[in-house]
Amino acid sequence: MSNWFQHALNRTNIRPQQQAAWLVVLGVIMTLIFGGISLSQIATYASTNRTIEELIDERDSLELENERLRADIASLQTVPRLLERAEDLGYRPATAADIEYRFVDGYDPNRIEDVLEPQMTDDFEATPQYDDTFSGWLQQQWDSLARQFRSFGG
Repeated sequence: MSNWFQHALNRTNIRPQQQAAWLVVLGVIMTLIFGGISLSQIATYASTNRTIEELIDERDSLELENERLRADIASLQTVPRLLERAEDLGYRPATAADIEYRFVDGYDPNRIEDVLEPQMTDDFEATPQYDDTFSGWLQQQWDSLARQFRSFGG
């Protein structure tokens, strides 16, 4: 293999000094290309890291603001604050004269089942069971389109 390479170089009439110079120039060019590529990657990496750091700082400031808002909301929802706000709006504690009782025929407060299970009446209409499928929907759309064409054409 080296004989073939030597033979090819000998046929070009390039002297060994020129060959060495061309190899040095080629090495410098390759070094510059690889150096440029690695610098480009390093710059991209640094830029990406800077962007990530900025986003992390923004996230941290937003989390801090959220915590501050949660604290503000919690302070506004305290019972004394809510009572004060209700009083500002004109509400007052109910007195015995303000309370109105309603009686419901057949209601027994000692039977918890009456509260948990509503009574079914004759006029109650059960909700239909959902059993649509994609093919059923597609058939409905096709039938609707066919009706529109028939009414348009006829």
